[in-house]
Amino acid sequence: MIEPPDRVELPPPTPPLTTSLNTENGVVQAAAVLAAGNVASRILGMVREMVKANLFGASGLLSAFEIAAYVPTTLFDLIIGGMVNSSLVPVFSEYAAQDRRAELWAAVSTFLSVATVALLVLVVAVELFAPQVAWALGAYNLEDPDLTRVSIRLTRLAAPAVLFLSLSSILTGALYALKRFTLPAFTAAVFNGTIVVVAILRPQEIDSLIYGLLLGSMLQIALQLPALRGARLRWNLNWRDPVIRRILRLYAPIVAGLIVNQAGIFIGINLATRADRASLTALGLDFAARTGDASLTYMRYATTLYQFPLGLVVTALSIAILPTLSEQAMGTLGTFKNTLGQGIRLVLALILPATIGLFALAAPIVALLFEHGLFSTQDTEITAWVLRIFLFGLPFAAIDQMLIFASYARKDTLRPALAGVASIVVYVLIAVVLLPPLGLFSLMVADAVKHVVHTALMLAVLQDQIGGLGGQGLPAAALKSLLGALATGLAGAGAADVASSFLPSTGIFTRLAVVGAGGLAGVIMFIAAVQLLNIREAQSLRRLFRRPRQ
Repeated sequence: MIEPPDRVELPPPTPPLTTSLNTENGVVQAAAVLAAGNVASRILGMVREMVKANLFGASGLLSAFEIAAYVPTTLFDLIIGGMVNSSLVPVFSEYAAQDRRAELWAAVSTFLSVATVALLVLVVAVELFAPQVAWALGAYNLEDPDLTRVSIRLTRLAAPAVLFLSLSSILTGALYALKRFTLPAFTAAVFNGTIVVVAILRPQEIDSLIYGLLLGSMLQIALQLPALRGARLRWNLNWRDPVIRRILRLYAPIVAGLIVNQAGIFIGINLATRADRASLTALGLDFAARTGDASLTYMRYATTLYQFPLGLVVTALSIAILPTLSEQAMGTLGTFKNTLGQGIRLVLALILPATIGLFALAAPIVALLFEHGLFSTQDTEITAWVLRIFLFGLPFAAIDQMLIFASYARKDTLRPALAGVASIVVYVLIAVVLLPPLGLFSLMVADAVKHVVHTALMLAVLQDQIGGLGGQGLPAAALKSLLGALATGLAGAGAADVASSFLPSTGIFTRLAVVGAGGLAGVIMFIAAVQLLNIREAQSLRRLFRRPRQ
């Protein structure tokens, strides 16, 4: 749990639609736009990690950067990130009608003004207390004292990014309320791409990653300005505005859970910097190098790969299904349950093959993407093991997000927050207990168990809310998807082994051929399994490529 899942920006609840066809077309179109932005973001995020691996390997210097980068990103997630989904879009969307646009821009102006002042105060506080912030994140556990000093300096450089990230997301909330999805969908892609470009322009300096982060956060704002046509924004520092109170009231249960979640992340970072050789010997591996200073880097690379299928599959589906669930939550319970059941079955059909396929090809994929420059073969093997253990929690994390959105659709934010607190407590306890025997790997085990616990708790909440999901065919769908996933993984691993045995070298083209052969075989087997096992949810994806009826 070194890093929370990538932020999920949700579209506003849509007004009731007149036909099921309109509902389906609206969901598909929204999913297509946001999925395209998500794909671009994930690809550029992968390129970002490849560039970092090539320039800085798995060094302690990069770990110092990761500690500093956590400061603005985690503060953003805590203050604004979760607020967009739970508060900003619902409130702003109430004023989205054409005859209420003046009220919308007044509400956005007030919140932007108040948020700007509050965020500036926060930035100044981080600048003043950077050593204490670095201590909380474990910078003083780094073996080289120089790395601690670098981390403190980078923390001060990175702090202003929280202001720009937050202002960008407030604008995103307003644009989603207006159903202007295209430009906001690509803000994360611009952010990642900017880091890549700046790092390449200044390849010898770790500071370049911070400068890229700062510039990328500012460009997120600039990208959305063309979509703010007709906006009438003005300075209005009215702390007591009813809009501010409504937003904060909706956000209160969420922020409480996020505080505990961020505390768990800080503890995870701190424990990762303490992890050492025990994490390597636990699985019979024997490397001469210690991992303490590099642990954050291994986890970062593995997390990037872990989050790719999670964000790509679950984000698009969740964004597409949430407005429909929100509408149905006020109507017939059976319809709500059917829609949620369909969503979970589709998640299972896609995330299980992705999980097992990524598990089977972990080492070849890590080698292809990261084993360049200073990133060694040893780093590849450690990162691959970190990724494999992370993957045990991936299917549960995917289902869990659907359950959380179902609870939000029914206006229940308190119990998901309480479930999050309980799962974080479990995470910390397991990580601390297993750290001596497992070292770094204890954090991956704890993360997987955390997702299992949270999913179980959300199922209990769902049982209380709607009586569970009996009759939705979930066990049969899960079994079919698991069988198809196992076939996919076996085909991918077999093809990769055959390809590697026939290719003599270990160069970039050989790695590409091995991953390509494994991936192609896995995709072919998945398509065959979908037909042979009659996995209807995966078959329904054909609708994404059809033009909606006029």
